[in-house]
Amino acid sequence: MAEDVHYCPLHECVFSGDVRRLSGLLRLHDVTKKDKHGNTALHLAVMLGRKECVHLLLAHGAPVKVKNLAGWSPLAEAISYGDRQTISSLVRKLKQQAREQMEERRPNLVSALNQMGDFYMELKWDFQSWVPLVSRILPSDICRIHKRGSSIRLDTTLVDFNDMRWERGDISFLFNGDRKPNLSLTVLDNKAELYQRVRYEETEMEIEDEVDILMSSDIMAAQMSTKSITFTRAQTGWIFREDRKEMVGPFHSEFYVINGMLLESRKRREHLSEEDLQKNKAIMESFTKGSTQGFDNNGEPVRRPSLSPPPESKVSWEEYIGSEPGNHPTLGRNLVYKETSKAFKATVAMSPDFPLSVDMLLNVLEVIAPFKHFSKLREFVLMKLPPGFPVKIDIPILPTVTAKITFQEFAFRNDIKAELFEIPSHYIEDPTRFPDL
Repeated sequence: MAEDVHYCPLHECVFSGDVRRLSGLLRLHDVTKKDKHGNTALHLAVMLGRKECVHLLLAHGAPVKVKNLAGWSPLAEAISYGDRQTISSLVRKLKQQAREQMEERRPNLVSALNQMGDFYMELKWDFQSWVPLVSRILPSDICRIHKRGSSIRLDTTLVDFNDMRWERGDISFLFNGDRKPNLSLTVLDNKAELYQRVRYEETEMEIEDEVDILMSSDIMAAQMSTKSITFTRAQTGWIFREDRKEMVGPFHSEFYVINGMLLESRKRREHLSEEDLQKNKAIMESFTKGSTQGFDNNGEPVRRPSLSPPPESKVSWEEYIGSEPGNHPTLGRNLVYKETSKAFKATVAMSPDFPLSVDMLLNVLEVIAPFKHFSKLREFVLMKLPPGFPVKIDIPILPTVTAKITFQEFAFRNDIKAELFEIPSHYIEDPTRFPDL
């Protein structure tokens, strides 16, 4: 019986709104189980507006980041339903679960770093665009990475890169694996002689600001689909074509073209009013510059109220679970939905000579992923690449902008000084210097 995909007692309890029975069953059944539509019990509780069930499931560790067959998380469904309290609870839980996962991975990450030799590495970023004017103003940057024991230091002049705007500076990012988690990540602003510890906890105000933004924007899901990816050897020469091989810095490299990279983005906006849509057009500019909320006369932020709930669902459990996978009757608001898909070409140069392995690189990138452009690089390196190490990569990061990343120098060294990973004693702490971190 338990093997039957339709046997989902938690889901069924949520459907009928039986909180007492759900409470008893949660001790016996897996809260992460998905039904045939890819929905967890939390998905259904949110879609049907069963608030007590939502709180019970969250208290038992129901995952918030998981997606159903249509590609939506419980948080996306909560934004569509529009109950502010539920959205806040899910945002808080999502952040808590992300911290717990990082803490679980941390001991392995620290021991992997310790086992790796100490090294110095240089990474060059060149941002390029096929839009001529844009291309002229795009930045380039050399990132210097030092690694000693379980500590990493990254020096960069490109502070942030967001929606065609970037901030220049002289920034160092320190990770000390042997420190307590809340002290292990620090960002230095070397020009202003300030530092900020990367916090793991958000304030109430930050959570509520985030909920306002979620409730007033499109529900977005974007992913780089790598299912249909193929690697073909890049060719060179006009008449006599041959496989392209070049030196990238001191490394012999073979070039590959990556075909079939698809950026799939989906938007939902059934929770937005006509006024929201107009406002969002106007706000898009100021939106990326900072908070968009209004303030009342006392200087208190004006918060978005909950939406009126959608009509009560008339769908029965039998109708829901009997429908085709991924094509169940609507349980909440009717979707207002738009899907776009864009194909990208990327190239990568793989070298067998590079002294670092891809696994080692992933450990380093995991540490510095809070910088947005590094999280893109990490996603790319996670793909099944051809043999060797990716010493040069061209990857699209925005529809009109490509990043060219070159690993131009690498050396294992045993003379890397410990003080590189310390905050200089005259630097002053400023917890608000980098609001995005």
